[in-house]
Amino acid sequence: MLFGIRQSLSLFFIPIIIISFWPVYVQAKPGSSSSINSVTVNTKSPDLGRHFQQFGVTGSIIIYDTKNNLTYEHNPQRNTTAFTPASTFKIFNALTALETGVIVDDVAILTWDGIYRNFPGWNQDTNLRQGFKYSVVWFYQILARKIGYVRMEEWINKVGYGNRQIGTTKDIDKFWLQGPLKISPKAQIDFLQRLYQGNLPFSNRTMNLVKDIMVFEQTPDYILRAKTGWLTGSKPPIGWFVGYLEQNNNVYFFATNIDTALFFLKYHTSIAKRSMEQGL
Repeated sequence: MLFGIRQSLSLFFIPIIIISFWPVYVQAKPGSSSSINSVTVNTKSPDLGRHFQQFGVTGSIIIYDTKNNLTYEHNPQRNTTAFTPASTFKIFNALTALETGVIVDDVAILTWDGIYRNFPGWNQDTNLRQGFKYSVVWFYQILARKIGYVRMEEWINKVGYGNRQIGTTKDIDKFWLQGPLKISPKAQIDFLQRLYQGNLPFSNRTMNLVKDIMVFEQTPDYILRAKTGWLTGSKPPIGWFVGYLEQNNNVYFFATNIDTALFFLKYHTSIAKRSMEQGL
């Protein structure tokens, strides 16, 4: 059921990203890969906040329009607040695992440990591509343990990912799920820009392979590369949707972060209502 919720949330945010900029004047900021905190100017932009208001969800979104060097956002204070990355860290984890050789490519299999979990896509032998698509926690925990504390810390510092904190050796397979690692929505975009541009300290082979497994949706008109993330142990629970959209010879980088408690409540209320209506 949680996987279904994750997919529902992701699909909810796709219309926010795959947009034409409606002719409504709001404040937007000139931005760059190094700084988004510039003087505001009038420009045409969608009202991003209305999507959150419509669903009664607290959160934020930040979009960077590469061609026009503009940043659009809702709730800018939250966009500079650091949160535990949860499964969005799988992007970094995959890069590091490939670069260090702990897994050779996207089709190399790790054997399922036989522990049954409530997510059908997790209960099978899995490769990097499947593990990313179904957000298989145990698979990426194994990769982290194989990378090891010393190498993981080295790559975190090389990249400058988030607050660079991965705890102690005993945290090697959970520091992105429970902390102390944290990253802000704005920093997520900075990281994704560097990945897209090939400006991370990984080989081109590694970065191109991870970009390929990040494809979330593709049509003749656009390619959406993205990753969801859920942090259920926090108060309130946090949901992420980060990535970038290639469309009309432009690239839009985005990071969405929401409090998921109300979303869960509405989801389960909706399920209960439908069940009663159907006499289940």
